[in-house]
Amino acid sequence: MKKRVTSKGGEGLYRSSTNTTTSSSARSVRYGECQKNHAAKIGGYAVDGCREFMASGEEGTSGALKCAACSCHRNFHRREVEYEVVCECSSPSTNGR
Repeated sequence: MKKRVTSKGGEGLYRSSTNTTTSSSARSVRYGECQKNHAAKIGGYAVDGCREFMASGEEGTSGALKCAACSCHRNFHRREVEYEVVCECSSPSTNGR
């Protein structure tokens, strides 16, 4: 029996040690709010409030890695990956009951 489960972030993904084969594949990647600490030099904590990464340029250029809203690198934005997990499971036996 095949089961398909969609999970965001990947925290819920695991492999079981039973007779279950689990495989996963990333479906989509999205970059959320900016987490760059602009006050780190003075020992504080302040973020700019940028809610989502928007590329400054076309894919394949250096502008694709720079946010148009806050001008920081894409790595400062929270990465959200949506996974699809396919599990090959065998149904439990009923033991004649």
